[in-house]
Amino acid sequence: MKITYKDYIRLLGHYLRPQWPRAVLLAILIFGMIGLQLLNPQILSAFIDDALAGKSVWELSLIALIFIGVALVTQVVSVWSVYVSENVGWTATNLMRVDLTEHTMSLDMSFHNGTNPGAMIERIDGDVTAMANFFSQFVIKVVGNLLLLAGILVLLWVEDWRVGLALSLYSLIAFGVLSRVRNLGVEATKEERQASAEKFGFLEERLAGLEDIRSNGASSFVMQGLARKLRNYYYKAHRAWMKFSVVWVITISLFAVGYFLVFLISAFLFIGGEITLGKVYLFYQYTELLRTPIEQLNRQVQDLQKAGAGVARVTELFNKRSQVTDGPGQAYPAGPLPVAFEKVEFTYNTEQAQPTLDDISFRLKPGEVMGLLGRTGSGKTTITRLLFRLYEPQAGRITLGGEDIRQAKLTQLRGKIGMVTQEVQLFHASVRDNLTFFNRSISDEHILAVIEDIGLSDWFNSLPDGLDTQLKVGQAGLSAGEAQLLAFTRVFLENPGLVILDEASSRLDPATEHLTQRAVEKLLHNRTGIIIAHRLATVQKVDRIMILDEGRIAEEGRREELAADPSSHFYGLLKTGLEEALV
Repeated sequence: MKITYKDYIRLLGHYLRPQWPRAVLLAILIFGMIGLQLLNPQILSAFIDDALAGKSVWELSLIALIFIGVALVTQVVSVWSVYVSENVGWTATNLMRVDLTEHTMSLDMSFHNGTNPGAMIERIDGDVTAMANFFSQFVIKVVGNLLLLAGILVLLWVEDWRVGLALSLYSLIAFGVLSRVRNLGVEATKEERQASAEKFGFLEERLAGLEDIRSNGASSFVMQGLARKLRNYYYKAHRAWMKFSVVWVITISLFAVGYFLVFLISAFLFIGGEITLGKVYLFYQYTELLRTPIEQLNRQVQDLQKAGAGVARVTELFNKRSQVTDGPGQAYPAGPLPVAFEKVEFTYNTEQAQPTLDDISFRLKPGEVMGLLGRTGSGKTTITRLLFRLYEPQAGRITLGGEDIRQAKLTQLRGKIGMVTQEVQLFHASVRDNLTFFNRSISDEHILAVIEDIGLSDWFNSLPDGLDTQLKVGQAGLSAGEAQLLAFTRVFLENPGLVILDEASSRLDPATEHLTQRAVEKLLHNRTGIIIAHRLATVQKVDRIMILDEGRIAEEGRREELAADPSSHFYGLLKTGLEEALV
């Protein structure tokens, strides 16, 4: 992806506009610092000429004091400007991190399934961090040094047009050369960032499966894989560094040419008696000062290359569009909601021969509970994902509350569907935040009433700080049954019209499952429900049964009728007790 100056300016303007007062202050500091930097060589030049002319010690001391005072003020303004610029830069990058996180969370699951979490962390944090200097230093060191360069050249023209002309031509050539190499390292740096993302993605996946890796003796294999990732990262980083070195060598060569040019012209004018020794020193100082903006701009070219790789990857991520979009809006009534699938077809990969779901049609009346059975891979969980609109079906229609779910906003739709899975996700946060998903509008009284009602009182009373107790990731301090009850509590607090239990008790022992059964009954009371199960005991009290086989409906009907029909597949399962047929 080719990055133009417009891309840089667009990002810069977008994230600096909200903090324009600080940007204005930064501009004032920059102008002040430039003026002070240009003034000091003039003071030194006057000091040299006055000293050679035999001026009094008092006059020379006064000039020296002025020089020291200007130098001190310059340092104060410099430190202040750097502080403001860093503040501006980190504020801008933090805003970008927020925007990127919000954008990626809005993308559908087809994107997230193809991107591991470690790579996403590197994208949102690593790439944006690489752009921090672009936001914090670009204004002060690029714009500021351009203004400083212009000021130096103007003063040189005023002092002597020949010196001014020579160094103006030199500056144009220098900038022309630097402009030509501006994008030299962008592609290499982009590859380096990608290699870094792959490295972090590898580490994230392996650390998540550390227990299985150790128990299966795969540590050496993982270390070999890590070595390959690190080797690839090293080669990419080395290549990017070599590209940057070319720019550095070119800049050093330009400095040598500049010094030679100034000394040659100054010697010629001084020998001819056209300038004083103070003027010679002035030209040297301005040439030395000229080196600073060119050198700083060179460094910024390198940072710009790094930023360019970040801008390319960030822009590429921003340009990703979700296949699932918000509808115009649909108000759902309170209470149980009817559900219907009408000739729904879906596949995760359009190239696969057999669709994941093929011609799925069924209806659930308000308050009905359906048991969803089938072998692993038959499409049970896919049905729930389509209900949440995590994916969009390729054909057919899904309705909730009698309306196409594509008409509702995603927040409206998902607020009316509650789900409990076998994996309970806990956050490193308070019990309150874990139960409410950080929704501050839910009162403590309501939370405590639900905890009492669902049967979590014994666990809750053992907590040292009540709702303010901090939970740790990994269900530390919670049994499997308590974690499931906590998940049920979350759904109670949402009060949805449709509840989905996706193998919620598959990892519980029979005794613990019996304890959670009361919570399940309460959860499904006066709500439409779908229970995905591997155990026949889990669907004893459902109203309807649907059995999937290779993405198609093998059997569907009322539970009592299927249980009484000797020809039904469900009847055979009940008689033989072959629950393994569902696994």
